[in-house]
Parts: sequence; C-alpha cells; structure tokens
Amino acid sequence: MDTRPTAQTDAHHLTALTRATAAQRLVEDGPNLLPGSTPKTLLAIVLGVLVEPTFVMLLVAGGIYLLLGDRAEALFLLAFVFVVIGITLAQERKTQRALESLRDLSAPRALVIRDDQELRIAGREVVRGDLLVLHEGDRIAADAQLVQGQLTVDESLLTGEAVPVDKLPNPKIAELTIPGGDGTSTLYASTLVTKGVGFAVVGATGAGTAVGRIGQALATTGEMTSGLQQSTRRLIRNLTVIALLLAVSLVLVNWLWDGRSLLESLLSGIALAMAILPQEIPVILTVFLALGAWRISKKKVLTRRMSAVEALGAVTVLAVDKTGTLTQNRMEVAELAAGDANFIVSPGTELSETFHLLVEFAMLATPIDPFDPMEKAIQIFGHTQLAGTEHIHDDRRPEFQYELSPDILAMTRVFSGMRPATHLLATKGAPEAVADLCHLADEARFAIQSQVEAMAERGLRVLGVAKGEWQAGSPDAPWPPSQHDFDFTFLGLVGFFDPPRPEVPAAIAECRVAGIRILMLTGDHPATARAIARLVGLSDRPEVVTGVEIAALDDIGLRQRLLRVDLCARLQPEQKLRLVRVLQQAGDVVAMTGDGVNDAPALKAADVGIAMGERGTDVAREAAALVLLDDSFASIVAAIVQGRRIYDNVVKAARFVFAVHLPVIALALLPALLNWPILLLPVHIAVLELLIDPACSTVFEAEPAAADIMCRPPRPLHSNPFAAGNIGFALAQGIGIAIILLAGSALLQHLGWAEEDIRISVFTALVLALFLLILANRDLTHAALHNLGGNNPLLAPMFAGVGAVLVAVLAIPFLRDVMGFAAISMPPLLAAVGLLLACILWMQIVRWANNQRRHRTQPK
Repeated sequence: MDTRPTAQTDAHHLTALTRATAAQRLVEDGPNLLPGSTPKTLLAIVLGVLVEPTFVMLLVAGGIYLLLGDRAEALFLLAFVFVVIGITLAQERKTQRALESLRDLSAPRALVIRDDQELRIAGREVVRGDLLVLHEGDRIAADAQLVQGQLTVDESLLTGEAVPVDKLPNPKIAELTIPGGDGTSTLYASTLVTKGVGFAVVGATGAGTAVGRIGQALATTGEMTSGLQQSTRRLIRNLTVIALLLAVSLVLVNWLWDGRSLLESLLSGIALAMAILPQEIPVILTVFLALGAWRISKKKVLTRRMSAVEALGAVTVLAVDKTGTLTQNRMEVAELAAGDANFIVSPGTELSETFHLLVEFAMLATPIDPFDPMEKAIQIFGHTQLAGTEHIHDDRRPEFQYELSPDILAMTRVFSGMRPATHLLATKGAPEAVADLCHLADEARFAIQSQVEAMAERGLRVLGVAKGEWQAGSPDAPWPPSQHDFDFTFLGLVGFFDPPRPEVPAAIAECRVAGIRILMLTGDHPATARAIARLVGLSDRPEVVTGVEIAALDDIGLRQRLLRVDLCARLQPEQKLRLVRVLQQAGDVVAMTGDGVNDAPALKAADVGIAMGERGTDVAREAAALVLLDDSFASIVAAIVQGRRIYDNVVKAARFVFAVHLPVIALALLPALLNWPILLLPVHIAVLELLIDPACSTVFEAEPAAADIMCRPPRPLHSNPFAAGNIGFALAQGIGIAIILLAGSALLQHLGWAEEDIRISVFTALVLALFLLILANRDLTHAALHNLGGNNPLLAPMFAGVGAVLVAVLAIPFLRDVMGFAAISMPPLLAAVGLLLACILWMQIVRWANNQRRHRTQPK
C-alpha cells in the first residue's frame, strides 16, 4: 500500500500557492540559489583588454597612422584589438558555462503543490510560501516549517551530529528556529529526510536560509591569486617600465640627435615598446588555466577557482575521505556470525541453515523499502539468500516500532504473534546495545565484543540482531515505554562492508610514484580505516591517530605524529581544518576532499579544496576550488596529472615567448640606433603578435603530458617558469637568431639591396624562425625538426595558418603595401631561406650545449 502523501488526499486543507503568485515571488526574491560569482559584463571584459599596455600602444599607433592619413595601416592595427576582445569574450563565456553547470548541480529538485496540483520543479524555482511535499530520501530545497506529517531529518551538515532528529508538525506558522534538537518543526535547506512523509511551508530561500548564510560569507571571499599569477604580474609591470623608458629614450634619440621626424620617431618608439612587452604571458595564463579547467571537467572535475588548476601540479599531500572517495559508498552484507559459526559472503556460496533465523529477524527489523544503506543491504541479501523459503515475510506489517534513540542505539519492530495477545519482536542495532537488551552475562558479552572487534579489524561495520516475544496482559494493553521492558534472545552479528572503488589501488600507486602522500581522514573506527587502507594499498603502517589523540596534541606534536601515520580516524569535522594548517606549516601543499558544511573552512584553507559533487553540500561546493562530480579518487589523480601538464606547458610557452621576443627587440632597436633603415614597424610587430599569441595559447596548451609526468616529485609551490635556467636557455636561442638576422640585414645593405627587399628577407626569416622556436621548445632533448612529430593535434593547423598569413602579406598587393614590402621576387626569398638555415644550425648548437650542461649537473 502506498502511504505517500498526495495533493488530492492529504493536503486538501493546506493552502498552496498559485503559479502566478509563485512566479511573482520568484521575481521579487530571486532564485533559490546560494550566492555565487557574478559573470563579468561585456563592458568590463572590453575595458580589461583595452587597459593592457600592448593594446594601449596599438591604439596610439593606430591614431598616429590616422593623423598621417594612412587609414589602411590604422584599420589594420585597430582590428587586432577587436580580435583579442572577441577571443577574450569566448574564453569568458566558456568559463561561465562551467560555473553555471556547477550551480545546476547544487540545486536539488523539489516537489511542490501549486494550483492544487503536485509539480516537480528545479530547486532554484522554490519560493517563500511554497508547500513542499517531502518523502524519505528527499534533500530539502529551502528552510521551511513542517505543518503536517512526521519526519526524521539528518542535519549533520549544519550541526555535526550524526544522529538524525525527529521533526513534529506545527500547523501554526511561526518563526524559524536555529538548527539542532528533537521535536521542532523547522526544516533546513540541504538537509536530508531519512524517514517519514510530510508537508512543509517554505519560510526562507537562497541566501536567507541557514546554509545560505554560511555560503554567503564564503562566496563573498575574493578568489585567491596564485603564485604564478603574482610573479607574472611583477614581471609584466617591470618590463612595462623598462619598455616605456627605452621607448621614450629611442624617440628622443631619433628626433633630437638623428634628425628624424617626430612621427617617425614615435612609431619607432612604439614598435620597440611593443616588441619588449611579452603581453603573451598573461594570455598564456588566462588561456592555459581556462582550457585546463575545461580539460579537467572532462575528468569529472569542475573548477571554481582557476588558481587551483596551477596548484594541482604542486600537491604533496592528498587528504581524502574514506567513504565515497576511496570506497563506493554502497553497503553490502559481507559476513555473518551466529554463536561460534561464521559465514563469509562470496559469489555462489549458499547460506547455511545455521544463519537463516539471524537473517530472517534482521529483515523483520528492517523496513521493506528502506533508505538507509545498511538496511538496503539487509533486504537485498535476505531476498537473495532466502528466496523460496518460509523466512521471508514481506506481507507482514509491524504493529508498533521503537525508534533508535541516544539512550538505546537499537530499534525494535513489533509484529502480531500466532496466538492472541502475543507479539513477535525483531531488534537490530549497535552490538553492545542489543547485547544489553538481551541481559547477557558478562562472559557472553565479552565473547560478542571479541567477535565485533575481529570483524571491525577486517573493515566491517557490525550490527547485532535479536528476537523476542511479548505476552500482553490484554488486547488493549498499552505498549511498554522502553525496549528494556522486553526479554530478547541474541541471534548473532551482521557485518557490512563498503567495497573499495576498483580504480583506487592503481590511482594510489600512481600517486606514490609521483611523490604524493595520501592521508585518509575518516570518522570511522580505526580498524575499519586500517582494513580499507590495506585493501587499496594506501598504507602498510598499522598506526592510526584518532580525533581524541589529535585534540590532546599541540601543533608541533601533531606535526611529528603525522610524519609516522597515514590514517586519521574518529575525526571531528573541525579537526580537518587543524590538520590542513599543520601540514601547510610543515611546508606541504595540501589538497583535501570534503562534503559537509563543517568541512567548508578546511576546504577553503587547503591549497586545493575538493568538494564532493554527488553527496556534497552546497556550502562545501562554494568553499572548494574544485568539485568532484563522481566522488572518485581516480578523478582527483587525473586532475593532478592535468595540473602538472599545464605547468609544464606554461614553462614551454614562457621559454618560447622570451626566445622569440629577443630578435624582435633587436630588430626594432638596433637599426634605429645604428641609423639603418627601419626593419620592423608597429604593423609588422602587430602581425607577429597575431602569430605568436595563437602559438602560445593553442599549440603549447595542447601539448600532451610527458611520459614521465607522474614519475617525478611535485614541483615546489613557488617555482617559477621565469626562473633563470629556463629564461637563460630562451635568451640563448633568441640572441643567436637576432645576431643572424641583423648580420644578414647588414650584409644585404652592403650589397646595395633596397630597403623593401631587405625587409622581406628579414621578416620572412623571422616568421620561419618562429616555426623553428615552436618546434625547438616542445622538447629540449631533441632537435627542432625531430619535434615535427608527436601527438599535438594543433601543430599542423597552426603552421598552416602562419604560412597562410605569411603568403598573404607577401602576395596580396594591399597587404604588401601596408607592410612596406617590395613586389615578391626570388632573391629576397632565397636570402630568407639562407638566414633560416643559419638559425637551424644555431638552435642545434644551443640544444647540444644545454644537454651537455644537464648531463654534467645530474646526480651520478
């Protein structure tokens, strides 16, 4: 018989909203969502692009060309600004779509009554005054008051208390109370109905809920800037100052001393400043981190803070929950104990008659269609093992039920007996509580306790089962007030197991090779933690530190203790924050998983906070940097691989940027100082930037992970792609190319070539050298041309695009005139090929010298 409430039967006297009223309140109060990040406006994005120094210079140069009457050159330069604005808008929209997907995950669906009809709606559409229909297993969509029915609700995400609380109806609408305690009528958003059915009137939504107020405080905290972003900003700021000083100096030298016109001098100065500024570096960070977040989302991990993508590559400690992350969060009956007999559940094994009575009464003590995972496991196991026997009683309904309480951690269901006024009792609960109800002697209790401890050592959660009979004095006799008023017979123990996720052992082994330490955090028994750790290969060390021990240690003592243990059991939620901080004080970079409101401070404090997407709370997701959609440990490891790959590719791209900018700077500065013909104008540098930016943001971002990426220790958190070793190698590449191109230019001038032909040779050679530098910096251990292979899918399209741009500016008359080139002929192109061959030789020399240096410095 279906006992669920329906709008037509149970709620006829309750007042529900009309759809029109609900729509109006949705407009007035806004959606029922936690506060989140506000997407950037179009104006903010455009202004963000326009204030970048390079684009300011593009605008200035375009304005100068307009003053000179050269509209083609002006429009050509100004078009680049709009191209970059378009790219930035596309990137911002992709990131916002990911955040919107996350917010959709955080909003549960709700069953409401509107216009006297049941209606299933998205949680974001719930409004004040809505009449919620609540069943066992529902996650409550908003703060509300129970007005009809009776519920048991798990409020642990707000109170930290593991025992669900009973809710009693109050038809008179009153002020919502604070969380905690039995017997109230107030229900809270994101808490879970574990038992019962009822109706509730919504009193608060969104930020006005108890969980929303915590989420609002967390959401208003600004996004942290990563170490890489900070170092990049310092670098760009310093180079901007240098570029402006040198540009102003060059303008003054050309105008006052060399006698060039002011406008010509200004264009030379702007070209130099544009050449010096590596504006690709912020582009690299923005694009690499945004696309990195997109790639990680394919691994079932959503990114809420971009800085976490970078920090993933530096993680040294991964602190993870046991339940649901290392295990499947799915209980199975694994073992039975009846007296001295034990039954280990395995596929194809038939249940012995000795255990039939134990399983029968475990099923009688359990609802037929339960929500609790262990109760589900009992019913599934019983129906599988006892199918076709007289021990299954799905048709029997209890006359009365004694619920679990803080005083007696057991529940009893009472059924009518075979004789008048007799009743059959089925009890299950904590083994010590059930043994106490059976009034066993100390020796028997000790034997049961020994069995329980042995099963716990094997990683099992254990319930005791008992049966009893009660003879009522009369058919109308009241039920005894307590379960202690009955006499029970102890039947045995049922052991449950949450099996490990099959992918976890391999993922943990991968972390160990990568130098990442795994620390298990669980509220379970130490023996359970130890058993799971052995099964998944997390740790062979038997020592476990408990929450009680952690509370007794100071930070120094705890830090020393954590050096010897990998398992933390019986933890209180607030102790996770302390563990994170102690590990960070010891120099570790910590990633931590969590799912409850009480986990939010620790998630926020961790270098990489990872919230559970399937079972996590809204507030945990708001506090975390990453959201794990499938709650799988293997997804975390996959994200770490991506974090390391992203940092490796940032290093490659930074090396390329500095290598390619040095010859550009030299070709913009030295001809002006030596009173040579100007080789690079702002329009040339704008075209080069159009080629360099995609090379950085596409080709290097798409570089696959190195084969040994998880065979090396984590990088230091504050390591820098702009370190002397990396940039020194880049400068060595660039200096040689600059010298070759300048020497070639001098030779061609000496031979009497025209300025326009020299410019074709130098510009073509420089663009082809850009090809060469892309290949060379993909992998320093191989020659540039060897790196034409590999599995980067964007390499060929990028080269085709660059080649098309080069052909266009050389062959199309309009573009050729804008660039200041002569009509195309064979000698300038042959000269460009000769310069490129010299560059290839230089790159081979630099690579050989670098490999020799690395060989000498590697430990023997």
